[in-house]
Amino acid sequence: MIGRSFREAAALKEVQNCAVKLRSNPQRHRNKVYVGCGAGFGGDRPKAALKLLERVEELNYIVLECLAERTLADRYRVMVSGGKGFDPRVKEWLSMLLPLALDREVCIITNMGAIDPPGAPKEILDLASDLGLEITVAIAYESPISHSGSSVLSNESIGVGQGRSTYLGAAPIVYCLETYKPHVVVTSRVADAALFLAPMIYELGCNWNDFEELAQGTLASHLLECGCQLTGGYFTHPGDAYRDFSFEQLLDLSLPYAEVSYKGEVCVGKANGSGGLLSYSTCAEQLLYEVGDPANYITPDLVVDFSDVQFHQISKDKVHCKGAKPSNPCRPEKLLQLFPTESGWKGWGEISYGGQECLRRAQAAEYLVRSWMDERYPGINEKIVAYIMGYDSLKAIGGNKHSFSAKEVIDARLRMDGLFDQVDHADGFVQEFIALYTNGPAGGGGISTGQKKEVILQKLLIDRENIFWQVNVKNSIIPSSMNRSTNIKKGPVRTPQEKKYAGSYATGIQHLNTNLDEPPSPVSAPSRSEIALYRVAHGRPGDKGNDLFFFFEQGSGPEGPRLLIFHQWDYKLQRAPKVKENYKQDLCFYTKDPREKRKKQSSPWSPSPP
Repeated sequence: MIGRSFREAAALKEVQNCAVKLRSNPQRHRNKVYVGCGAGFGGDRPKAALKLLERVEELNYIVLECLAERTLADRYRVMVSGGKGFDPRVKEWLSMLLPLALDREVCIITNMGAIDPPGAPKEILDLASDLGLEITVAIAYESPISHSGSSVLSNESIGVGQGRSTYLGAAPIVYCLETYKPHVVVTSRVADAALFLAPMIYELGCNWNDFEELAQGTLASHLLECGCQLTGGYFTHPGDAYRDFSFEQLLDLSLPYAEVSYKGEVCVGKANGSGGLLSYSTCAEQLLYEVGDPANYITPDLVVDFSDVQFHQISKDKVHCKGAKPSNPCRPEKLLQLFPTESGWKGWGEISYGGQECLRRAQAAEYLVRSWMDERYPGINEKIVAYIMGYDSLKAIGGNKHSFSAKEVIDARLRMDGLFDQVDHADGFVQEFIALYTNGPAGGGGISTGQKKEVILQKLLIDRENIFWQVNVKNSIIPSSMNRSTNIKKGPVRTPQEKKYAGSYATGIQHLNTNLDEPPSPVSAPSRSEIALYRVAHGRPGDKGNDLFFFFEQGSGPEGPRLLIFHQWDYKLQRAPKVKENYKQDLCFYTKDPREKRKKQSSPWSPSPP
């Protein structure tokens, strides 16, 4: 009983409420911190994050902001149906970023925990174990229990276990960084700006009453959360003299990063020489995104006044930002809480018509579906909306028959949506819509239908003292046969010459260590067992001039296979050319006794005959 009480006390030790508590003697770890945005929403591109990580070597942190109110509702609906409450792409993202992030000593912070933050680290840790990486994953999330261990459910809160999710501030993440020095931090619903602000607070030694510095940090964080929209995404407009740039520039977009000093100086940037556009215009546009009143931008950590913010272009790839200041009052007393509520069943359908009088045929299809539904469920038509894409789907000209000539429409796609009280009504709508194939106008095609339970998020304001958060930490377990410890210590980023690249970060697979100062240890394979080739040999052209290649050569006799490295590739051949004798290098190979390793020969960087 005593042991059980001790475990419970230890677990509850990390539970705190959201009342502001000043940090005790915060230390400055850097004079300047570099925080990058790896994702600005759940549908962002992992390869774009990898490019930022590869091209901006100063980065200390990369933040994956992949959660929105829409995706939060989606995850809740999936979880109550028995699926994953966290972002299902977390393994895909981390398999691409984690090896290079570890090598560069870049900490990854993400809100991919969504509704189920404790569930996401298991996938991350399993991935790390598969890759032979020793990592620490910290978890910061809203707690359903208070300091005393009692439930915090009340009349104004439906409880974390029922899908409640409150916008937390930066404090839980700062606590994780300070206490655990993790390689990855996974959170629940944390305010977007707080994800970026937390590493600034930790690294620059800020306290919660350093309002001027926090205001500037919030400015940088608010701009970063917009992702590629800050650097030209969702901005280009062909034909507009101020927003027109080439498709190639748009393809080479760089995600943004911020350079923030302990004095509150802020610059936002993109990778040097990248495409897109980072300018006064893109910064000003994103500054006003989702802020409500620019003089009172409310975040859980601070209320900020953006009314005097100024942007100054330093270079093509960097903009200086200043002028953010704390508002009055400086901090909100209540936090925004979301909780999912079922709101009926949605059914929808689409069908296309083309050619002469296609618009009239689409209108006829709408008339038929509405009539069939009224026969089946009288009076239900008011729950259905319809529009024709490319004609009146934006409703700017809907109802005005003279504003747009039907003769100009040569391709019409009808879309109908219904929000019903009963699932039978949604199913019936889908069935009636599909009937257009044989019962509707001529030439219809490309039908698409579906139905789902509709979940919306209701909003409450809760006293911050009544919202609790907790943290946890877990480490990957590496099988002894593949233990390749990273031995990472947080600190200054190494120079490129000091880095030891582990391999192809784009695939998340580590390569054999080719550092000849530390020969690889032999690992015996089980006799007559199949081994995936990528587990023992995986190669790619190098980043620095494509001048180094390695592969396994099938050996003959008792020596078995040999690992060869050579410098030049003959592009005229479809396969590797014969390796010249003075370029051949036996890194290590084995006799019949796998424990006996042949002494390595000369370094491939200064080849000499064997």
